[in-house]
Amino acid sequence: MPELPEVEVVRRGLDAHVTGRRIAAVQVLHPRAIRRHLPGPEDFSGRLAGREVLAARRRGKYLWLDLDGSEAVLAHLGMSGQMLVQPEGAPDEKHLRVRVRFDDDGPELRFVDQRTFGGLATADQVLVDGELLPTPVAHIARDPMDPAFDLGAAVDAMRRRRTWVKRALLDQTLVSGVGNIYADESLWRTKLHWARPTEKLTRAQAGELLTAATEVMGEALLAGGTSFDALYVNVNGQSGYFDRALAVYGQEGRACRRCGGVIRRDPFMNRSAFSCPVCQPRPRSMRD
Repeated sequence: MPELPEVEVVRRGLDAHVTGRRIAAVQVLHPRAIRRHLPGPEDFSGRLAGREVLAARRRGKYLWLDLDGSEAVLAHLGMSGQMLVQPEGAPDEKHLRVRVRFDDDGPELRFVDQRTFGGLATADQVLVDGELLPTPVAHIARDPMDPAFDLGAAVDAMRRRRTWVKRALLDQTLVSGVGNIYADESLWRTKLHWARPTEKLTRAQAGELLTAATEVMGEALLAGGTSFDALYVNVNGQSGYFDRALAVYGQEGRACRRCGGVIRRDPFMNRSAFSCPVCQPRPRSMRD
């Protein structure tokens, strides 16, 4: 699923192409794409018609469009969701689910989703720490790339947990935006094993880990994100290429670029954790 860099790439594209424009009409081509909008397709289309898009915003991996009148359109990209900006009249994509036309007759916004795990929905917004957030996102913590992110508070919160450090990194109520890919990359950079107990981390180690997460996601953002297939693209349909710079994620059986150890893959929460057994040794409790 897209993580912070991939979602931020999409957000920037939306901000450049749809902010300040007024919606003329919305066409729902597959009801599953708006299944989280419980009143249904007609209500969804009616609510958006005539509304101005004020901004494209993000918190962690969550993306939404601010509308005039305090509502927002929350976008769940899921496994294969794409937000594409296309000229009016361009051929429809095979898996086009929602079309948004604007009153300036300019490019339209299309939600394309092959697997239909993603979707769009309207949401009311609430004020949280001085910032308006869609209600479903209100419990999500700030991410390390947020200017208001409090590193010291996040370090303290992480060390109070009683869990594996990778599980803590993936907890979106603790620190948002970090997913499986960038968790593994951050842990490799700081030479920490994914099963290291959070209560055993020093303040310096926790701070270095969150700083590494910020750095690796910043580098991924510059590369347009990580694309393993054609399902993740930006609003212009272009793939990112940070997969070429990955040190451990998906590198099972290859040599660690730092020490030469053989990268291993372990099962982790119905997913995988990649690490170097030499420079990221297992914690003593796990070896025992």
